[in-house]
Amino acid sequence: MAKVNVSLPQGTRDFPPDVVRKRNYILGCIRSVFEAYGFEPLETPAMENLSTLMGKYGEEGDKLIFKILNNGLGDPKNIDKSRTAFEQALQGRNEKDLTERALKYDLTIPFARFVAMNHTILTFPFKRYQVQPVWRADRPQRGRYREFYQCDADVVGSRSLLNEVELLFIYHTAFTNLGVRVEIKVNSRKILAALAETIGAEDRLTDMTVAIDKLDKIGMDKVAEELSGKGFAENQVNLVREFLSIHGDNQHKLNSLRELLGVSPIGAEGITELETLLHYPGVEKAAPVLDLTLARGLNYYTGAIFEVKALDVTMGSIGGGGRYDDLTGLFGVNDIPGVGISFGVDRIYDVMDELKLFPENLLSTSKILFFNLGETESRQAFQLLQQLRATGISGEIYPENVKFDKQFKYATKKNIPFIAIIGEKEMEEQVVTVKDLRTSTQSSISWNKLAAFNFD
Repeated sequence: MAKVNVSLPQGTRDFPPDVVRKRNYILGCIRSVFEAYGFEPLETPAMENLSTLMGKYGEEGDKLIFKILNNGLGDPKNIDKSRTAFEQALQGRNEKDLTERALKYDLTIPFARFVAMNHTILTFPFKRYQVQPVWRADRPQRGRYREFYQCDADVVGSRSLLNEVELLFIYHTAFTNLGVRVEIKVNSRKILAALAETIGAEDRLTDMTVAIDKLDKIGMDKVAEELSGKGFAENQVNLVREFLSIHGDNQHKLNSLRELLGVSPIGAEGITELETLLHYPGVEKAAPVLDLTLARGLNYYTGAIFEVKALDVTMGSIGGGGRYDDLTGLFGVNDIPGVGISFGVDRIYDVMDELKLFPENLLSTSKILFFNLGETESRQAFQLLQQLRATGISGEIYPENVKFDKQFKYATKKNIPFIAIIGEKEMEEQVVTVKDLRTSTQSSISWNKLAAFNFD
């Protein structure tokens, strides 16, 4: 038989049991924080209509949407339409005869679509969290995948800045519980809109923010070069340089912004909102940092924006979000403001794995393995195991009566902390020998007292 080459699509991964347990630990910690703040779970389909997604993520984002080919393209009656549609696609145009659906790029736009479809029956403010995979046709690299999970929390139906404050605390609490030291960065799209207004480029806000959003990756000179390439004049580029060169603590930056952008009404509004957010009682625990280089290059943000970076590992952002007061208007439903954040679960996993932050007890789900030493013995072992399972203690019985050494290796490889042995002697005395493989200590316990044994 010829050898079969088996592989995964680039940018995707399998998750073996130990990895799934660690990922579930991360998601469990985050979910518990979401629910402590009153958020409810939601799920949306893996695919959306292409019209739902296109035009919502900026020019760069639209290029990364995974489009799904229509069925029946090769049907003889569709050949001419398919050929024409492919020609249109080669020219960068979307053609419904070729594709009408796509895998979702993020969770925010599908959520906005859900709210638009269900706004008459939802109770506002509506607070939801969502944990699902998303797909992006990106270049795979460390910390960047084509299929990955997002973990979002959003509030819609309220303009109060208290929502932003709570989202900051959700970040702070979740990462503290996970043991990950982070820096939470904040800015405002209103500040960026004021900058565009000040330099006379209101109609090119997206071009400006997309360039600024690349600052960490390509540096100021390349950002200036990109702005110039998009038609920004030298004096406009110099004002952007001046803006991005503002440094100091949060208050100093706010003062500098007032001098540079304070005459702009939207700038003054953004500065006031940031000041409220950064000085809210107790928010110093989260230690947010005003980062004027933060742009979040997504078109739908309208107010405060957030980004989270791990402090002890070189890694891209592990969280981000912001306010998007006009998002449901994209689907014909106006006046439903919203704000949300996202956790980058895959990158958080990489950070925690590199820093060895996962608890050791995640290595196995089973607390005890009953050895199989014969038909009669295994029947008794099964009864005792069922009693333990009924009390919430997870365990296994080895399915075959094989050599003692093989069963022992199975327990050690699976990191099962306890083994239970019932042989002829134990059957006669109605006891079970329980051995703690971590300490090599063992006890002889009567059958009727096994459920009370401490398996911690």
